[in-house]
Amino acid sequence: MAKPQIESEPKPPFPAKKLDKPGIEAELDPKPRFQAPRYKPANKLEGKIALITGGDSGIGRAVAVLYAREGADVAITALPAEKQDAEDTKRAVEAEGRRCHVMYGDLTQLDFCNQVVDETVAELGQLDILVSNAAHQNRKESIEEVTEEEFDRTLKTNVYAYFRLVKAALPHLQSGAAIIVTGSETGFEGPEMLPDYSATKGAIHTLTKVLAKQLAERGIRVNCIAPGPVWTPLNAADEGNPPEKVAKFGEKTPLKRPAQPEELAPSYVFLASDADSSYITGEILAVMGGGTTPG
Repeated sequence: MAKPQIESEPKPPFPAKKLDKPGIEAELDPKPRFQAPRYKPANKLEGKIALITGGDSGIGRAVAVLYAREGADVAITALPAEKQDAEDTKRAVEAEGRRCHVMYGDLTQLDFCNQVVDETVAELGQLDILVSNAAHQNRKESIEEVTEEEFDRTLKTNVYAYFRLVKAALPHLQSGAAIIVTGSETGFEGPEMLPDYSATKGAIHTLTKVLAKQLAERGIRVNCIAPGPVWTPLNAADEGNPPEKVAKFGEKTPLKRPAQPEELAPSYVFLASDADSSYITGEILAVMGGGTTPG
């Protein structure tokens, strides 16, 4: 008998290898698992259109694949340097029998945030699910090491883009639509080496609650998923994360390993599905491998 999934995902130590920014999944060893072979679809998102930022790799790729498996067409964003990964995601989505539209650009720019929403609607016909997932992260030993430029980029990638994408998407979203954002355990815990990143995730958690209250009367649900450590290019490409820590990534969780993207993606399906989560809005759903939230 095969091991249950909780026991069969890879555990550290991993190769002590760094990736250059922005981090290409094709270069990560071992490869993140996103195919979710044990996941059985039920047409939960049939006829829906989803926009997923950072859909080229990691959590975003796994979400794109499961959304496609559930019947949705997807649009994804990526940086130009991430084209190889984005094309791999496009092929994986198309292998599920759905369309995938890829858009390249920098989400720190207001114009690009507006463009991706407009282009998604123009290319795929509508917008039902917005997943704000792209993120920027670099560890720093002290607050003095966080430059104005770095602080600005982290906030604009993680918080401003979420805010801007929601504003751009609202004219297109109908009752029953879902907005989902990727938060983080760092937004609860405030790890000392991630001052700017943790601050953005705390802001994301709170903004989600505000938006959920504001948009409830429109029938639009807004939720956040707060992962613990996940095996994606984000951490291997973190300029302040040395190779020896990449090798041990996730070992301090109760499960003694990081999550794989395929373990996160079903949560995004759940929160996107009106049938499954119609009474859930304003939630910060922790997927932290045994880590717990305050309160």
